[in-house]
Amino acid sequence: MVASKRNFAKDEQILLMTLPFLTPVCPPSGISCLKAALGHEGYKVKTADAMGEMEIRGVCYTYFDKLESFVPEEKRGHFFNIGLDVINNHFMAHINYEDELKYQELIQEIVYQNFFVRLNDAEVLSLIEIVKEYYLKLTEYLVALIEKVKPSILGISVCRGTLASALFAFRLVKSKYSQIITLMGGTIFSQELFIGTPNYQLFMKKADCIDKILVGEGETLFLKYLRGELPTDKKVYTLEDIGNELLDLNKLEIPDYNDFDLSNYPLIPAYTSRGCVYQCSFCAETVFWKKYRKKDAIKIVDEFERLSCRYDKNILLLTDCLINPIVTDLAQEIINRDLSLYWDVYLKVDNYVCDPEYTFLWRRGGFYRARLGVESGSQRILDIIDKRITIEQIKKAISSLATAGIKTTTYWIAGHPGETEADFQQTLDLLEELADDIFEAEADPFRYFYSGQVDGDKWLQETGNSLLYPEEATEMLITQTWKLHAYPKREEIYNRACRFRQHCKKLGIPNPYSVSEIYKADERWRKLHKNAVPALMDLEKQELFLGENKRISPIIAAQKTNFAEADFAF
Repeated sequence: MVASKRNFAKDEQILLMTLPFLTPVCPPSGISCLKAALGHEGYKVKTADAMGEMEIRGVCYTYFDKLESFVPEEKRGHFFNIGLDVINNHFMAHINYEDELKYQELIQEIVYQNFFVRLNDAEVLSLIEIVKEYYLKLTEYLVALIEKVKPSILGISVCRGTLASALFAFRLVKSKYSQIITLMGGTIFSQELFIGTPNYQLFMKKADCIDKILVGEGETLFLKYLRGELPTDKKVYTLEDIGNELLDLNKLEIPDYNDFDLSNYPLIPAYTSRGCVYQCSFCAETVFWKKYRKKDAIKIVDEFERLSCRYDKNILLLTDCLINPIVTDLAQEIINRDLSLYWDVYLKVDNYVCDPEYTFLWRRGGFYRARLGVESGSQRILDIIDKRITIEQIKKAISSLATAGIKTTTYWIAGHPGETEADFQQTLDLLEELADDIFEAEADPFRYFYSGQVDGDKWLQETGNSLLYPEEATEMLITQTWKLHAYPKREEIYNRACRFRQHCKKLGIPNPYSVSEIYKADERWRKLHKNAVPALMDLEKQELFLGENKRISPIIAAQKTNFAEADFAF
């Protein structure tokens, strides 16, 4: 391989940024990790958080408000997640269309295929006007940012919600500032732009405004690019270009959030691991990260303390796929240091989660919210997914966490391939049985990607797939949506997601997004559970809750599960 001929000087300005997407609860983690890594090597790095630009984000909220007014309440389902597919496709179509009529017809079809409501021409045009305003404001923001920072390199981290905005930004920068080198990375390459798929191939044809693409661990790939250690004859760099070298997470710098206005966010992100030890059918985590790796508990808590002190936050959102392999060590280390730090994490149901002795230990160690991928109330579907859990474990785990006061956010899938009406009814029944122990419930329609999911190739061979939107719309959408020819059909999948949401409302289980909704959800949790963690908004008043986690009593759990009180004498 021929090495890059240019080594970038360390005083050349690098700008890393993310584009807006809906309801972020914490500042961008990926570019903050990159800034820390590159800055440690002496490079000059500035990060920009367009998610924090409230005026631009406000236009997105206006779009959602308008779209919601067109969709009957009983068809909204988990509105924001489903609506994200609508706005993402609309944003992409807007920057690529050539024929006005076909563009309007496509927006009509996009809304129909997600909410099964047919908009009239006036309604479509009202959405288009909002998208025009979005790109006008985004243009003003980008030009002002580039003029102020004057970067030699612009890197944009792209996720599911920001691809169209990122492509627009790259095009704008190349048209106005052709000397700037443009780089793209992010989790978008784990599913929508999985390498080798038709979406990826078409995107590459449209990506002449992007000089280089980094797929994988950017801390290594970006640094090697800057040093001229990557081949010059390639546009896309992956882990294969560096011998599949994986990072030792214990040697990485903590994320650098100094450039961001953290008042926009209630949580600060951190991480303890990358990858996953499981192989759930619908997931791309193990495919993207290759191998599970975790940090040492002592290093993790060192980072927590530094982040909390530096940014005056005592609650962190851990971006790991799951916390199980490190959760007990993490909680115990926080207890040993006599700290009051809270953490919101993804957790998998297992035998330890079912045991109140452990959940009370974790609660004393600052465990704040458990985000659980429950997926289904049908054992048959859980086995198809390869969740490796039982319904009885789900019941015990959610009860154990709730009794300790830890918030339980549960994620479910409506319409996984093979799910029957009887299977789905078992999901609704389980939801009802566990209602008081569930803090929040979300059911997303099953999403299929052309490649990248663990069982994707098997589904394709068994049922086949096809485009959801007309083939003639491909040039506008670039990242087309694919559907399986499997049961249940798409309309039934989305119908089940709507029924799930209606059932939650009947049971009083919230799915909060706004500040007022989060406040009400926290009040409900406090009334249901004596050991409830503090309300999210109240954690800003740190002095009121200093040491709260240390005073948690295990008596209720002991009575409920017949454990001896001595078992909880930590």
